[in-house]
Amino acid sequence: MCLAMPMKIKKINGSSAECEAGGLTQTVRVDFIQNACPGDYVMVHAGFAIEKMSEKEARDNMELLEEIKHAL
Repeated sequence: MCLAMPMKIKKINGSSAECEAGGLTQTVRVDFIQNACPGDYVMVHAGFAIEKMSEKEARDNMELLEEIKHAL
């Protein structure tokens, strides 16, 4: 099973971005995101940012993932 994760863009270098979530940093591709900027929240799947999202959507999603983690 694959899971997409909301992350915040910290830096962009060409078509790659340094993103952060939960204290972890990952380099992801932003080829599919138009006008990606530091500070944007994106949904990341398999190393690619696949969708922009609002900060509220990202926080709600992270809270849901935490609930699932604790339920297991």
